[in-house]
Parts: sequence; structure tokens; C-alpha cells
Amino acid sequence: MVLKNLNYPLDFKFKISTLASDFNITDKNGNYVAYVRQKMFKLKEDVIVFNDESKSKELFRIKANQWIDFNASYSLNDLIDNKNYGRLARKGMRSIWKASYDILDSNDQPKFTIKEDSAWVRFFDGMVGEIPIIGMFTGYFLNPSYTVTGADGKEYFKLKKMPSFFGRRFQLDRIIDIPDEDESLVVLSLLMMVLLERARG
Repeated sequence: MVLKNLNYPLDFKFKISTLASDFNITDKNGNYVAYVRQKMFKLKEDVIVFNDESKSKELFRIKANQWIDFNASYSLNDLIDNKNYGRLARKGMRSIWKASYDILDSNDQPKFTIKEDSAWVRFFDGMVGEIPIIGMFTGYFLNPSYTVTGADGKEYFKLKKMPSFFGRRFQLDRIIDIPDEDESLVVLSLLMMVLLERARG
């Protein structure tokens, strides 16, 4: 199954009523695209993407290849068509200062990269976020953004954290149209990246 005919921008909105890192993905008209649930108490990251909040149908599964996640990569699997789209790989040491990930296709060939636009936003978010009370409001004025670039050097997607308490909401916009399968690969990679980056603070 591929994600197609998506009406951008897409909203990623985290639930605050659950201990798990669950979030809804809706399109610009408020229609469901997916419901994302990260399994709790797992040594390896394990994420299931459902059709909606009813969790009546599992669409995709994302699993880490190792339990220490510093250099982990994340396999992106289609449960409907029983196929692997590829994987998301964090760029180790380069991700400490500014988030950077590779998106590889099913043949393990580099297809896209995700890069955080500003290291300073991450730096100040980490600093101010530690200040009691004031730190609660960093989600309103320190909001990182990420750009997805293809192997051709073109920018294809932009993901932004939107002003909100606790960093609850992200918005994804498509800059250039791409084939449905590549689009699914990128969207799945970004939802996994959001979980990883949000966990890092």
C-alpha cells in the first residue's frame, strides 16, 4: 500500500492523554491520513502506523535494527503489501549538533536526506528548556524545521514544529511532487524522525 493523493500540509499532532508517544496525522481538510503508535517498554524502537485512531487496520511497521539507537537505522515496512520500502538511518556523531538522517530505498541506496535547518534553535531550546516554568514555553518560540533533499540536490519537503505547549504539533509541506512510493518512504521516515527528535527534547 502506498500513501497517495495526500492533501498538504499534513498535521502531526501528539496526544497528551496517553503515556505512549501517539499522534494523529491529518491532511489540510482535517481528514485522517494515519494514527501512529510507538510501543512502550521496548528495547528496540517499534512503531505501528494504523489507518486511524480506531486502530482497526495496521498499515505500516517501523522497527529499529539494534537496541542502542545512537547509530540505529529503522526499517520501513508495508504490512498490507508485505514489502519493505527502505530504511531511515541516523548520521551518528553529526546528529549531536544538528539532526541529520539518510533515507535509503529497498536496495539500500541513498535516496533522500533530512537535515535540521538551524543548529542554534536546537541549542537554545535545550538551554531554555531546562529553566523551570520558562522552559514550558519553549514550544511557542523555539521551533526547529527540517528539509528533505533528494540525491539530485532539490528540496522536496519541509517539516516544521508549530507553536504549541510540549512540542505537540508538527506540519509537513511538500515542495515538489514525487512518485507515490517515494512519497510514502519520505512520510514514514519523517514520522519516525519526529518520534526520535521529540524524545531527545
